[in-house]
Amino acid sequence: MTTITALEECLARLSHADGVLVEVAETKGSTPRAAGTWMVIWPDAISATIGGGNLEYQVMADARAMLAGSAGAPVQDEVRRYPLGPALGQCCGGVVFARFARIGAADAAALRERLAPALAPVALFGGGNVGEAIVHLLATLPYAVHWIDSRDGVFPPGLPSQVRTEFSEPVQAAVDDITPGSRVLIMSFSHAEDLDIVIACLERLRARDDLPYIGLIGSKTKWATFRHRLTARGFSETEQARITSPIGIPGIVGKEPEIIAVATVAQLLRDFPPHRPAF
Repeated sequence: MTTITALEECLARLSHADGVLVEVAETKGSTPRAAGTWMVIWPDAISATIGGGNLEYQVMADARAMLAGSAGAPVQDEVRRYPLGPALGQCCGGVVFARFARIGAADAAALRERLAPALAPVALFGGGNVGEAIVHLLATLPYAVHWIDSRDGVFPPGLPSQVRTEFSEPVQAAVDDITPGSRVLIMSFSHAEDLDIVIACLERLRARDDLPYIGLIGSKTKWATFRHRLTARGFSETEQARITSPIGIPGIVGKEPEIIAVATVAQLLRDFPPHRPAF
């Protein structure tokens, strides 16, 4: 379950049950998750995770004792220390300091603001099978996706909340309005549209230089053809080098949409991860 999905589930549950929010307040040494990671423990379920294993098992027991009002349970906003050694049956060797807070329906708005992850912007041009596979994968990660196509009605229903769709004709007109810092993925239904989008992105780089990654789907032959056309339009070698084509991590073999999606998203995570500023 993604952090975004877990938060939505948590907020929905709060309307009819109290839970205990457990946040990793501090860590020392080797630990499963970093400070700021959270989970919510309910009497009969959990939302999200702070790393699993016996650490999480013990935290869950302490949180449910808090819900039950048992003696020795954590008190509101107490921080407890959990060494990840023989006592917990884990060999990480570090220490996790976990803060406990009972939460209810009145806390929902504040929790949404505080726990919602910062989403890195991605602009994806192309509503085909590969685009759809990439969008569904990005929606499980902290990315906000702006999905654009020149064909009206091409987008599937029921998309996650962090995916925004746009019909744009001509499609390259949308380049001017995408969020600064966007990672751009270009995979429209036609090479002509792809070239128009690439040109619009290069023109935006000349004007604003605020797109850290521009990826173009296709073969080396396709990119070689595009390079000739871009040179004829006056774009320098340095400017053309800002385009990544083909896209995806090398060595991941397969042309199925899901495989291309994994390779492409892996490249974004490696080179422009969502937690790192684009500039």
